[in-house]
Amino acid sequence: MDAIEFFRKSAGTWRSQRTTHHLAFRQAEKGFSDIQVTSLDADDPRVIEICQMHNVDPSLSAGGAYVTWAGEMAWDKDDENHKGETVFAIVPDPENPRKGQMLRERGYAEIMPVAGQFEMDEDDALILITEYETMSAIERFWFMGSDVRMRTSAVKRFGGFNTSTFCTEIRVNPDAETVLESPSEESQFYSAFGW
Repeated sequence: MDAIEFFRKSAGTWRSQRTTHHLAFRQAEKGFSDIQVTSLDADDPRVIEICQMHNVDPSLSAGGAYVTWAGEMAWDKDDENHKGETVFAIVPDPENPRKGQMLRERGYAEIMPVAGQFEMDEDDALILITEYETMSAIERFWFMGSDVRMRTSAVKRFGGFNTSTFCTEIRVNPDAETVLESPSEESQFYSAFGW
């Protein structure tokens, strides 16, 4: 599997349960989010725009994805929200499509255009390494089945403030009428899977 296949396999609606470990404080924070992933072809105007934003020839892109998310964390303040959207453009290495650049209009750790390096490991997990102006992030995504995806991330701020996050993501049946609205409903949802 290469990165564009990984995103095509990720297309759909996901329910994510996460635990973020604030290492400096030795505390963990729980949260959840709803994620929508739409795979994009290489000739999609959004992919072309992201390539141009990063001064990359759009013909080198293999495609990408449009991702939206909305969620909440246990320590949120009243004025905080975890909503957003971004477009990815995948630019594989010409000699090895299992690694290359991943261009984004918005990063995971900072809200700014960013280019990260990706590679697929021996287990077909997608590893993404991104260097920002004030921090660095490494993320790993992998499938436990066609409808279960796992994700880990570690963010290191240059001032020494570090976080580590683990997420379990379940693909939501698009025909389902139930929409989960609260952490208590989220707990019931995951308990149905024995978690």
